[in-house]
Amino acid sequence: MQTALNDSGLKKSQIDEIVLVGGSSRIPKVRQLVKEFFEGKDPNTGINPDEAICYGAAIQGGLICGEKSDATDGLVVIDATPLSLGIETVGGVMNKIIPKGSFIPTKKSQVFTTYVDNQTTVTITVFEGERPLVKDNHKLGQFDLTDIPKMPKGQPQIEVTFEIDEDGILSVSASEQSTGKKNQIQITADNKLTKEEIDRMIKEAEQFAEEDKIAKEKIDAKNSLDSYIYSIKNQIEDEKKLAKHLTEEQKQTLKDAVQKSEEWIKKDEANYDKEDFEGELKDLQKVCDPIVQEAQKKKDENKENEDDADDTKTDL
Repeated sequence: MQTALNDSGLKKSQIDEIVLVGGSSRIPKVRQLVKEFFEGKDPNTGINPDEAICYGAAIQGGLICGEKSDATDGLVVIDATPLSLGIETVGGVMNKIIPKGSFIPTKKSQVFTTYVDNQTTVTITVFEGERPLVKDNHKLGQFDLTDIPKMPKGQPQIEVTFEIDEDGILSVSASEQSTGKKNQIQITADNKLTKEEIDRMIKEAEQFAEEDKIAKEKIDAKNSLDSYIYSIKNQIEDEKKLAKHLTEEQKQTLKDAVQKSEEWIKKDEANYDKEDFEGELKDLQKVCDPIVQEAQKKKDENKENEDDADDTKTDL
């Protein structure tokens, strides 16, 4: 009941009526527990708990098949996703695209990018579950998007779309925006979890929430350090960025600092925690940021001088 309230975003005081359905709702202890949970509010027992289930299923079937009658006119039966759906991203992180409890049918998209330079293939691995790491969730399927144009890390725009139709069939597609290259997968009920397995996964997500939070924060901190190292390397090597505004001494200082951090990561990555990665990032920034800021200032001043020179030219 608490999970249902959390998913709805409502408070107990905002619930107008509590309707019990299903055979177990006849048990006095069940009714007592419901009443206690809602702080003395009596559940509605005026509906036959067995017929309610059958009636709802019949209406749902009729609406899906296009049946129309006075009894069903204006009725809408809403189904919802029992677990969140998403894909695996860097570090084994579950990136949720369709949240748990989303109404069906539904369609949602997110844009992702590459993690390494000149990456021509990305693997889209689809999972369902509530844990932040994919290893603790249920894999539904995967496919590759190939022939991505070679570009620096972070430049390709890859749109991933999740769509669930009225029959509960999940279609996942990925397309590279500059070329229109696309691939997709369709997931049917064959590989989906049972109600018992879904309930177990939801319970585990609550049980291990604190441990999962710590693990996710560690991965995020590691990714932040990796991204900063990449950006510094890029600044050193790319003439269009800051390379030509750095002295050889400054370049060597940056290279040495980056190399030191990379060696530190390799030394004992598995045993580092979030604070370790954050501390290493701060140490690296202390060395690199002043040099980068000085080079950026030189670049800006040169650009201003070039713009002033252009303004003084006379048309022939």
